[in-house]
Amino acid sequence: MDLPPFLLDRWLEQKQSPGSPIQYDLGSSTGPVWTLRELLALAPGTPLDALLDTAISYTSAIGTPALRAAIAALEGVDPDTVQVVTGGSEALLILFFLAAEPGANVVLPNPGYPVYSPLAESLGIAVRYYNLRAENQFRVDPDEIRTLVDRDTRFLVVNSPHNPTGAVVGDREMESLHDFCAERGVQFVSDQVYHPIYHGSEMRTAARLPHATVISDFSKALCLSGLRIGWMIDRDPARRERYLNARNYFTVTANVLGERLATLALEHSNEVYGRARKIAGQNLALLDEVLARHSHTIRWVRPAGGMTAFPSLAGATDTREFCRTLAANGVLIVPGDCFGQPRHFRLGFAASAERFPRALARLDEFLTAATRTATAHS
Repeated sequence: MDLPPFLLDRWLEQKQSPGSPIQYDLGSSTGPVWTLRELLALAPGTPLDALLDTAISYTSAIGTPALRAAIAALEGVDPDTVQVVTGGSEALLILFFLAAEPGANVVLPNPGYPVYSPLAESLGIAVRYYNLRAENQFRVDPDEIRTLVDRDTRFLVVNSPHNPTGAVVGDREMESLHDFCAERGVQFVSDQVYHPIYHGSEMRTAARLPHATVISDFSKALCLSGLRIGWMIDRDPARRERYLNARNYFTVTANVLGERLATLALEHSNEVYGRARKIAGQNLALLDEVLARHSHTIRWVRPAGGMTAFPSLAGATDTREFCRTLAANGVLIVPGDCFGQPRHFRLGFAASAERFPRALARLDEFLTAATRTATAHS
């Protein structure tokens, strides 16, 4: 069993390299970074000694009662339905590992988070893709999905808000797909790590759906990626038992300090989500203006949710050289071949936070200069 190079993370790693020219990160998919000081300041009445006196030991493999209760309150479910995991990555590993049976297939979005397909294929699971097309605003086509599901389908993944396009699946479509899967005994997986960050109509959590498996984490909408904590919600006790058993093997528990800080963050989720919404919304408005000025060069579908957009470069079949040149000029974006879509590139508009206007000004200058050069040579 082998895994292909993880192109996305390999590309993003260059911002950490000594001597890197990167000044502005428009490649990352999360939002404004929190410091530990800022996070603790959300609860000024909590003495620091309470954290310092935490025993550095194992916690429960299912997650601490306090954290599970906080997640349950956030999602409107019973704490018994919550399984804490080591980020959304472990949730995905568990799901694909448990689906690995002879003849099994899974139905995934294309483009999609780059972990999906390699995990499935490395475990011998056949992959069937439903396509999200720019000409259709990257919308899900429920009819296409229905043609892909059969008796060997172990699960369907719906990612909303979607990475990398920012497309959103409406509540009625989500319910329809959930019901379709439930009728056929197919697991319905909602990857909603960007919920509830929306730039228009807000959608409800898929945790309300009785047969759904919901995965989320602290890395995207909550902007606390360093905690490495996520969660799974499932009302099916037999499936939850399998998740717990898999976690016993994979990671045993989360880190105890991370769970304490994650609980604190959820106790103040309005402030944490509010900061992400504010910065993402402001920056998206600025991005609107710049891309409108370069509409002859850049084509895009404005994201309806999340913190990423997936533009394409007019006339280009591969954006990697464009992204490489831009990186040399100090701005990091992600070439679309990391998502199997080389005509596109991913642009994150929340990770740079308050520095985003300067990052966007640099991108604006670069695009203007490139246009002048192209015009002079035409």
